[in-house]
Amino acid sequence: MGVFDKKAGEKAGAGVADPQQQLGTLKQKYQSVLTFMEQQGVRLQNVHVESGKLLIRATAPSQDVKNRVWDQIKLVDTSYAADLTADISVAPGQGGPAGGTAAPSGRTYTVKAGDTLSKISKQFYGDANQYPKIFEANRDKLSDPDKIKPGQELKIPG
Repeated sequence: MGVFDKKAGEKAGAGVADPQQQLGTLKQKYQSVLTFMEQQGVRLQNVHVESGKLLIRATAPSQDVKNRVWDQIKLVDTSYAADLTADISVAPGQGGPAGGTAAPSGRTYTVKAGDTLSKISKQFYGDANQYPKIFEANRDKLSDPDKIKPGQELKIPG
């Protein structure tokens, strides 16, 4: 009986990778993403291996930053779904680089013919409904969100 139990135990453990080793390997693979997240003020809640995949749970300071994190993930591996689960939520106003200022705070955009605040919002945030952010940041130049003119320089908040 003892021999049978030992062989069964060896067999059960043979196909299972050491979780710490797997975590180290996956973190190394996605290190550029983790570094980028830190630089962009994304708050990491946890990073661990779950069901054989690296699980990254985090909160981004904006939809734009979240989209750029996904771009970084795709640069590392286009078939990331095989070994990565990223649960990234957006909490505007939270996070940001050390010092409390948003990284892309100096962004501006020059309005072109045919532009609308919704179109510009879609370009920068991935969501056309975020146009009020741009309107509020440019109250000194705009009196109506529907009246923008080609050549106007608009501030794009982070």
